[in-house]
Amino acid sequence: MKLTDMERIMLKDEQTFPVLETERLILRQVTKDDAESMLVYMSDEEVMKHYGMEPFKTADDALDEISWYQSIYEKKTGIRWGITLKGQGKVIGSCGFLNIVQQHYRTEIGYELSRAYWGEGIASEAIAAVIQYGFEQMNLQRIQALIDPPNDSSIRLVERNGFMKEGLLRNYEFACGKFDDLLMYALLKQDFEKK
Repeated sequence: MKLTDMERIMLKDEQTFPVLETERLILRQVTKDDAESMLVYMSDEEVMKHYGMEPFKTADDALDEISWYQSIYEKKTGIRWGITLKGQGKVIGSCGFLNIVQQHYRTEIGYELSRAYWGEGIASEAIAAVIQYGFEQMNLQRIQALIDPPNDSSIRLVERNGFMKEGLLRNYEFACGKFDDLLMYALLKQDFEKK
């Protein structure tokens, strides 16, 4: 059986979760020890407003999210990094891939950041590192971003990182008791390489 580049990366990293470093950030695996710091931002209504989930209420909610991060990594359907500032171990957000379709070399990107750090370019710095890892190490061809139409800051964030709007997916997701439309943005490997 011939393994794809993506499968080789995911297998190689089973023992060692890839740590990404940028000018100001360390992106690392989220552990149970991060539940309390995750709860701080995942319980914030403003952070969760466009997330498709209710704000977290307890540390158990955060532990469930961490278990999900571990599950998608083990199943090779995703990878989620905790965002930390260099010199500080506290997780202030997360960013990563979900719904990896290895056969088609595509995935979706997701992210959130504590409101205390909004407007500092941290999300953009984290996303740029994750995108680079996806194209250069996982050999992805396409990275998609599904965005709630009123989420202007997320739209600006992906557009700054080279994503192009492809259309509106009507009633695409059922979340928090209602159907939501989502905008489809995508970045292709050849567009990334031109940047």
